Amino acid sequence: MTQRLPEWLTIRLPRPDTIKEVQGMMRAKSLHTVCESARCPNLPECWSKKTATFMILGDTCTRSCGFCAIKVGKGLELNPDEPADIAQVATDLGLKHIVVTSVARDDLADEGSTQFAETIQALHKSNPLAIVEVLTPDFKGKKWCIKIVTDAHPEIYNHNIETIERLHTVVRPQAKYERTLSVLRTVKELDPTIYTKSGIMLGLGETEAEVIKTLKDLRDVGVDAVTIGQYLRPTMRHLPVNEFIHPSVFKQYEQIGEELGFAFVASGPFIRSSYNAIEFSKKVMAERVASLDAQQTST
Repeated sequence: MTQRLPEWLTIRLPRPDTIKEVQGMMRAKSLHTVCESARCPNLPECWSKKTATFMILGDTCTRSCGFCAIKVGKGLELNPDEPADIAQVATDLGLKHIVVTSVARDDLADEGSTQFAETIQALHKSNPLAIVEVLTPDFKGKKWCIKIVTDAHPEIYNHNIETIERLHTVVRPQAKYERTLSVLRTVKELDPTIYTKSGIMLGLGETEAEVIKTLKDLRDVGVDAVTIGQYLRPTMRHLPVNEFIHPSVFKQYEQIGEELGFAFVASGPFIRSSYNAIEFSKKVMAERVASLDAQQTST
């Protein structure tokens, strides 16, 4: 039986003309977006603003998380033109903050880290004033893979913890809570100038104490920004929603996160890790964003 959504979980209406324009750009280059593959509820709003989160390494994941709508199977052959194509579309869209994520590719020796690095480099070359944020899988915790990405110098490195420790074996059976914390800690050790970010979903059966512990664990490994959103069941094959969290509770977690020392906290029912990602850069990289605007105005 389909669960009835509370009144605060209403979907924003799209602007079909702009959505078709963005979709056309993606299809012309055979690019993928996590917006489509993960059935993100914010797709209409984001695409109507001409923004999207690029998904590299194909649209088929080698892992089967209980919450994710991305299809699972054998990884696709890598597209060598993908980094350049993404850079071109990002330029055409006029993006100032570019988010790149991927499926997990446990079948690749480098876990897909080289493709991440080449995409970051291509974006910096074609969009030198833009901020590049990557949202990576855990690379099985391989430090050398993480280093390949950090050596390409993304401004923001995001890796989601997704849920509290107790629920990891159900929600992320092929991932590990401590491994995620280790990835985020390693990024800071390799390059302290890179901002780190992580996200957690609510509504899967976690307690308030467990959420707060997770936030503290993220801060302990130096995470700068955190996103907190409502889990929504993408299909009947996925994990059921245990609870729809009221917006006031999200507000409380936002305050707790700020008190813990995060530079940026985005907390609300529709918040996703890359939703309105540019707001993070405005918060913690305000001087650079102002500089970008000034340089673009003068050219």
